[in-house]
Amino acid sequence: MLGLIYDVHGNLPALEAVLADCPADRFLLGGDYATFGAWPIETVERLRRLDAEWIRGNVDRWLVDASDAPEAVLPLIERSREMVGEELSKELAALPVATTHGGTLYCHASPLSDMDSFYPEPQDTDAERLMGVEAERVVFGHTHLQFEREGPGGIRLINPGSVGMPLDGDRRAAYALLHDDGRVELRRVDYDWRESVRAVRDAVGDLPADRIEQARFDVR
Repeated sequence: MLGLIYDVHGNLPALEAVLADCPADRFLLGGDYATFGAWPIETVERLRRLDAEWIRGNVDRWLVDASDAPEAVLPLIERSREMVGEELSKELAALPVATTHGGTLYCHASPLSDMDSFYPEPQDTDAERLMGVEAERVVFGHTHLQFEREGPGGIRLINPGSVGMPLDGDRRAAYALLHDDGRVELRRVDYDWRESVRAVRDAVGDLPADRIEQARFDVR
């Protein structure tokens, strides 16, 4: 059994809740580990204690190269760099972008990009995102929207959801299990999200705190 953990974003209380709930003893870590969270270093240290394979997310890359980041998050990235430190920033940015095991391709957003991803409803551009993919299944994150559906060519698309910052209206931490028989189980876990909102607001800023609080990308 493999635990699929994506988009923790330095939210240690959410990660601890997921790990307490998760029966897996091996993990695939799908990127976006520390940035925008109140516990970036502690989160990475906790993940290092797992038997896990790591891949890189876009905000891990932004710790070194934020040239394509939206202007609104540049101050948050700079704050995260200060909290993470230069050495760990470089380490996270240097992680591999994808890995493939047993007919499953694991990436952050899509096989061709760490920012252009799939959504719960099919899109005309899905076939472009899967161009050249021979895997039976693609596991990805980035949008913080937990779902499983069939994509073009019968390829199964799986988003485990976000551990630290769900954006589907459900504040509970999200992750998934890949069972030995190939079955995927999407799971949610309660945790004290109010504690995380307070800590993130104080340590990083209002935008990530509001997203945790409202479980929405377009916060008001």
